[in-house]
Amino acid sequence: MHLIVIMLDSLRADHLGCYGNKWIKTPNIDKFAKDSILFENAYTGGLPTIPVRTELFTGCHTLPYRPWQPLTKEDVTISEILSEHGYTSALITDTYHLFKPDMNFHRGFSCFHWIRGQEADAYITGPLQKNINDYIKPAMKGDPVEKMLYQYLKNTEDFQKEEDFFAARVMREAARWLEKNKDEEKIFLWVDSFDPHEPWDPPSPFDKMYTDPNYKGPKLIHPKYGSVDWMTEEELKYVRGLYAGEVSFVDKWVGYLLDTIKNLGLYDKSLIVLLADHGHPHGDHGSIMKTPDNLYSELIKIPLIIHHPEGLYAGKKIEALVQMPDILPTILEIMGLKKETYAMSGKSFWSVVTANEEKIRDFIITGYHESYHRCIRDKDWSLIVRPEGKENELYNLKNDPKEKNNLIKEYPEKEKELLSYLGKYFTVKTREQEISLSRKTKMLQLQYELSHTSVR
Repeated sequence: MHLIVIMLDSLRADHLGCYGNKWIKTPNIDKFAKDSILFENAYTGGLPTIPVRTELFTGCHTLPYRPWQPLTKEDVTISEILSEHGYTSALITDTYHLFKPDMNFHRGFSCFHWIRGQEADAYITGPLQKNINDYIKPAMKGDPVEKMLYQYLKNTEDFQKEEDFFAARVMREAARWLEKNKDEEKIFLWVDSFDPHEPWDPPSPFDKMYTDPNYKGPKLIHPKYGSVDWMTEEELKYVRGLYAGEVSFVDKWVGYLLDTIKNLGLYDKSLIVLLADHGHPHGDHGSIMKTPDNLYSELIKIPLIIHHPEGLYAGKKIEALVQMPDILPTILEIMGLKKETYAMSGKSFWSVVTANEEKIRDFIITGYHESYHRCIRDKDWSLIVRPEGKENELYNLKNDPKEKNNLIKEYPEKEKELLSYLGKYFTVKTREQEISLSRKTKMLQLQYELSHTSVR
């Protein structure tokens, strides 16, 4: 069978109709989900962009072991594995972090296509013709985001029509590659779209599809990271509308690629995986953009949709917990290459789909490598572990899916249980401050372990 992976950066699951959204138009992904298996409890692993890609490419956890860094010569990647099995492959992406010098994510592919100019990609030089003040507020002056915006605006100044924008270019390039290689015996295509990652700058009509037509403020296509206390409610609503427009724009061009796959007769011959690396906060918990302390569902929960070439289990929804390193072992098992997965730390969840097993994980752990903050979840509860001196947070995901009611004082036993999963590997000392688990946290872990150990 062929393999096609469609990675969409920073796409929130709750912004897709197939995941319950009622106000954002995503007809193409929603239609694809009806033909496919939808995972309701899929989570990112080691954040953000590059550690996540490493987990996907290798099937191994990054969170306890490695920060944002290139693939090493010891890493064995999906492209290298499939190359050994005779696949003709391509990496097509505008995710510029992947093609920075020495990152090595192109390794093992038959070919790779870099689409330049996203965000702060060092691409176009020369004076900026646009007025940067139309895109920032005084609170953003001197912030690193201001410099990123300068570069992005220079990179995109010549854009005139929808096809000039990045999602369209990525999907059109992927479609062209498929057209040229459709007769190959085995195809592997990895499409990695940086959209709907910021800057949220969709073309017309998507830029006004969900925004207030009377809005007169700055075009905040790339807010600064952190608290939203520098933004008005009107501005925050505008930014959310821009992001929603970006999602609908991406959906349109995903639809273009999926239609191409069908028209070329590849749809029923291909395992197709559509997913995101993580979501994106938009003031849901008082902050915007991806930050190490914002480990709520809007960031860590991902859409994951898998289409089997034979249409197996189409329309099935899976509630079991799965995590980013589990995806590659699952793909390889479906493709009949399970023997390639034995050294991977991720676990194939195909047995959950076939109903041979109820679950593969009791919990997931996620966070940033060099941050103390960690999130530990089972299907019903989420515990966010904070640095010493700050209170942990506990949420009942069934009764409170938006994580607004912190129950840390009401359910101490649940806190102890979830903390017991954290272990030594998932705690860190940050470079910024020499900290370790607080005595309280250690005590809670010990209490739980003792209470669940039988006396022999």
